[in-house]
Amino acid sequence: MDQQTRHALKEDKFVSTTSHGLEWATENRKPLVLWASIAIAVIVVIVVGVVVYNSRSDAASVAFGSAMQTYQAALAQPGEPAPPGTKTFGSRAERAKAANAQFLAVADKYGMTPDGKTARYFAGLTYMEAGQTQQAEETLKKVADGSNRNLAALAKFALAALYRGSNRDQQAIDLYNQLAKKPTTTVSYGIAKLTLADLYVAEGKADEAKKIYAEVKDKDPKDPAGQIAAQRLNTGGARPKMNLPQ
Repeated sequence: MDQQTRHALKEDKFVSTTSHGLEWATENRKPLVLWASIAIAVIVVIVVGVVVYNSRSDAASVAFGSAMQTYQAALAQPGEPAPPGTKTFGSRAERAKAANAQFLAVADKYGMTPDGKTARYFAGLTYMEAGQTQQAEETLKKVADGSNRNLAALAKFALAALYRGSNRDQQAIDLYNQLAKKPTTTVSYGIAKLTLADLYVAEGKADEAKKIYAEVKDKDPKDPAGQIAAQRLNTGGARPKMNLPQ
């Protein structure tokens, strides 16, 4: 077969294939248009969703920052006038109530954003500081049941403190043990165990506390928690300073 013949056959095959393709496209025009429209609509929805989410995230960040400013505001000192333009509060409880209202507003309006979820955790903390134990427990439980492991761990840690303050030590012990079994970036194994040991010391269970100190020390002697545990073993359980999660 010469080159000219092969070229002609290729052209015939191309024309045939193209013709069949055009015929198929013509026959299936409506379904093609429908699927193209659906694809475009999905893309539009995704793009709009991303834009809206980013916009809400930015707004949540601003609102959360404002709530944190209130939460960190200075307390008025008796006999000392506050500097001009500086917001102060007469007590921690008063400040906590003011910040709580702002945190709740952020959590309720922007609950699906990272700042909205964090705001609900701080709402639980400020409920505690304001002495509203029931509201604090309900709020912190919602955060503890959330999908963010680090935030959930902080909420459980705060709940344990709340239980200790309301004479529910066994519930606090259960939470500390849970946190130790599944440590996170925010609440490490050492922090959970050392705080549990503190509880036992407060209950007068020195032997239980010593067992925990020994466990933590042996697990990682070079870790800050391991070093604190070693110090407490040497001082009979006396508490050196330890940075706890907030």
